[in-house]
Amino acid sequence: MLSNIDGVIYQETIRRKGVPVRLDAVRAGDKAFIISGRFIKTAALRDEWQEDVNDPDRVVRELRACPATIDFLRFWQRIPETEAKYKYYKEWRYVAAIPVTDYKHWLQKQISPKARNKIKKSSKFGVVIQETELNDELVHGIMDIFNQSPVRRGKRFWHYGKDFEMVKKEMSLDLSESIFITAYHGKELIGFIKLLLADRYAMLTLILDKMDHRDKAPMNGMIAKAVEICAERKVPYIVYMMWRRGGHGEFQESTGFEKIPIPEYFVPLSLKGALALRLRLHRGLKGLIPERMMVYLLALRSKWYLARYASGKPDGLTSSSN
Repeated sequence: MLSNIDGVIYQETIRRKGVPVRLDAVRAGDKAFIISGRFIKTAALRDEWQEDVNDPDRVVRELRACPATIDFLRFWQRIPETEAKYKYYKEWRYVAAIPVTDYKHWLQKQISPKARNKIKKSSKFGVVIQETELNDELVHGIMDIFNQSPVRRGKRFWHYGKDFEMVKKEMSLDLSESIFITAYHGKELIGFIKLLLADRYAMLTLILDKMDHRDKAPMNGMIAKAVEICAERKVPYIVYMMWRRGGHGEFQESTGFEKIPIPEYFVPLSLKGALALRLRLHRGLKGLIPERMMVYLLALRSKWYLARYASGKPDGLTSSSN
């Protein structure tokens, strides 16, 4: 249950990798912050994709005064605010976003010729792409897509094997602020997007297709529909979370997503936090792994999951990060 009292530690339920978990939380600057980390405690906005830290100096003061020891405040600026506004230590993270003006401009100027051909291909195959209300029929179709394989993108796919009630409940989250874009071939659902309309942009919170129908390019067709909808509604950006590696990043680039740098701030709140920042431990041990080594380790992880789930197909697309 959400506490309305600043500085009071309480329990908040969030979802991590599709699983609800309860974590400590605190309010500061009239916003809810989740406290995570075992050895280094970091406070970050509960809804960091939809809210901003408007007065970080106040938040820092209030977090330092709260009864629990918090080592770091982590926050970042959301697009279109890409110029650093604050004096705190910062690093750059990269958001994948399509700047939306009008559909014709996107189709002719922002995407690759290959992606443009795939959109035409989807239409020629008779794929029907439209905005669809969430109902029981759509939930069953989503379940079929979820249950294609226990492995996607080289790791365990956390939506695999969920029952109807669980899928319906999860798809209903933020329903008043979301729309579903679907791709049907005949009566079969072969792809869907859940698009969350936030204050500054639309977010692709989930995008999946049926692997057996990729020759019909439903992904490209659905992205095109998302751009069309956002252009009509004057939504200035479509965000596909963070910029991805490998084939996922290539898909983002070909369909008009740009790699937009935004500042992410790490503010030490304790002596341990200051020491961790000096030792480059503010991102945890994972943050010390060089990019080349990370790519190698991700490849090993993919092989391990494929060996564990021999029937898995690892190349599905979701909006989850590594």
